[in-house]
Parts: sequence; structure tokens; C-alpha cells
Amino acid sequence: MITAIREVRRAKGLTLDDVARRCSPPTTAQTIGRLETGTRTVSVAWLNRIAAALEVNAADLVQLPDRPDIPVAALLEADGAHAPRRPATLVPPRPDAGTIAITVDASIGEYRAGDAIWCERLAPAEFGRALNRDVLVPRPAGRFLFGRLIGREGDRLQLLPPGAGGRQQVVSDPAWIAVAVQLVRAL
Repeated sequence: MITAIREVRRAKGLTLDDVARRCSPPTTAQTIGRLETGTRTVSVAWLNRIAAALEVNAADLVQLPDRPDIPVAALLEADGAHAPRRPATLVPPRPDAGTIAITVDASIGEYRAGDAIWCERLAPAEFGRALNRDVLVPRPAGRFLFGRLIGREGDRLQLLPPGAGGRQQVVSDPAWIAVAVQLVRAL
């Protein structure tokens, strides 16, 4: 099995020792090195441990023929674009299970027509994680509200719409909300 453990580790700026210490239970840098180079067989259990240590999905560490990696041609820094010091690749974004999306048909606030907003659904106990972030909130009869979650008092959520001059809206006791986690925008 061909893995992208090294590429993902390097893209995150981690050493072999960093990954080894983040594994649960911890392991050695030598073991991680052997798994990266293929001198030791990567089992599903090891793949899951390393993925958790790198904070990615295990599927992001496996190079699949139908999902090509994207070669990094340049690094954009404050003083301009530079060639990478060593070859690197990026793994295309892949939504987590349960991700829902919003498509933007007309520009509003910081969102442009054609954007796609990927959202993670949250249960009421997790609503606090979404404070000061954009959220989608279901309403009765198949309607929704979208805006910045600016406050929560008990079961009441306070949202500001994304456009300028919008008035605060209050929603009581939604069954779930979805917090925006990724913006997909064509240039």
C-alpha cells in the first residue's frame, strides 16, 4: 500500500518524533519512519493511529489512483513566490461524513455567488463551539436562517445576517445547527 504519511507530516511541519509522541499510545520516531518508507507494513490500526496523530482522516494517508494528489509548485510568502525546498503534494479536500453544504447563488457579505460552504452539524450540547462563527439554523416548514452566531441564552440563539445592515434574529430551541468549516471558491 502506498501511503502519503511523509507528505502529510511534512505539510503540517511535524518531525518523526512529533508524530511518534502524538500517537496513542506513543511510539518511536524510528517506527514512524519505517511506516513512512514502507520498510514496515502499514496495517489499518497503524494507519488510524497515525491519522489521529496528524489530525487527518485515515483515507487522507492512502494514495488512491482515482484521487490524484496535487503537486505544490510554489510557496507564497510575504516577499513573493518561491520554489519549495523539497517536493510536496496536497491532498484535495474531502468532506467528513455528515458534512452538509450551502451553495451561494447571490453574493452577500463575504460570500460570493458560486461559493460552496461546507458545514458540520452540531447537536444542542455543542452549540457553544459555534459562537462567533457562521451557522445554518433550521426553521419550521423547511426554511433556514444563516448568519453569525453572536450569542446564546438558554435555548435562544442570536444571529446576525451576513449582509450589511441586517438586524439580529433570534431562534428558539433548534434541533441542530451546522457551523461553517470550509469555503470552496473558484477563482
